[in-house]
Amino acid sequence: MGFWITSASLSILVLALMLTALLRRRESVDAPAAHDMRVYRDQLKELERDLARGVVRHDEAERTKLEISRRILSADKDAAGRDAAIKAPEKMSRFTALLVSLVLLGGSYALYHQLGAAGYPDLPLQARLENAAEARASRPDQATVESSVPATAIPRDPQFVELMVQLRSALERRPNDLEGFRLLASNEAIMGNFEAAYRAQGRVLELKGDSATADDYAKYADFLVLAAGGYVSPEAENALMRSLQIDRENGTARYYSGLLFAQNGRPDLAFQFWRGLLDGSPPDAPWVPAIRAQIEDIAYLAGVKYTLPPKESAPIGPSAADVEAAQNMSVEERTAMIRNMVEGLSARLASEGGTQSEWARLITALGVLGEQDRAQAIWVDAQEVFADSPAALAEIGTAAKNAGIAE
Repeated sequence: MGFWITSASLSILVLALMLTALLRRRESVDAPAAHDMRVYRDQLKELERDLARGVVRHDEAERTKLEISRRILSADKDAAGRDAAIKAPEKMSRFTALLVSLVLLGGSYALYHQLGAAGYPDLPLQARLENAAEARASRPDQATVESSVPATAIPRDPQFVELMVQLRSALERRPNDLEGFRLLASNEAIMGNFEAAYRAQGRVLELKGDSATADDYAKYADFLVLAAGGYVSPEAENALMRSLQIDRENGTARYYSGLLFAQNGRPDLAFQFWRGLLDGSPPDAPWVPAIRAQIEDIAYLAGVKYTLPPKESAPIGPSAADVEAAQNMSVEERTAMIRNMVEGLSARLASEGGTQSEWARLITALGVLGEQDRAQAIWVDAQEVFADSPAALAEIGTAAKNAGIAE
């Protein structure tokens, strides 16, 4: 309450000073004409006295009186013109005073409503940094947040569910099967079982030990964040730090590091992470849509003037240059190029969606690469995405049959 009383008092004081200046009467404007009139009348009286005393002749007195009278008429005319000129601006001044009052009071309130925070003390930069560091250090752990995230049931193809049951059972008997746990982590995530996904990925990290890559740690952090409903926990932060220690350019780790700072009162650092990542990423990178949706708000909170660049379209399929280059490649190089294109298409369909032809193309390519498990997972997703379009499902189903994953 004290803040509002002080603010209102200062606003009224400033407003009163401005209105006083605008509405003050302008007597000083016509003062020169009035002064001249008084001088000329005094001259007439003095001339009459001189004429009575015989100081001047009668004919000289008449000529002088005529000249003084002419000057009086001229001064009177000037005064009348000035008076007319003053009256019109007085009306405009009243309107201006009203407008200034509305702008000053209303504008001040609107600006404070947008930028201010009533009831909060001053927060110098150092205090804000300390508060952010304290909030980050004391934030809840993975288990605490995860326990409050509602479970989401994602319907799946019964055949796929049965395959997952078999995979889990097999890995219980083969706890050191690295490829098996990789497959389990990916498919648990596809099913929406993110807790099971990060536990399986954690086993991958254990089995790989010092040979674990930046992508391995980034994937582990990704599953942790998804399991916590988008929250970057201390456990996820540790995985992100390890990923960036191995590869400072890892896109997934850089994106989630920016999200970490955004969630803990450091929009300045979040903006630095995201802007660099956005500027250096291809348009089909999986983190690009998420960054584009948030970076302008983060820039505003960081006090940075930033305009989001126009959205680029992701290329679909190989370019003419790619085709020409592929003709001179070995089988291994050509397979690697195809795999890169498949990964790009897969990431874009997961983040932005696509046409049934693109889904069919992805399933076909995975079948060619011998990745039937991934093709099966994509086919299951496609059945959900295009459940209301029999024609689209027919096209994708044909690709699934050709890939050997559907009857």
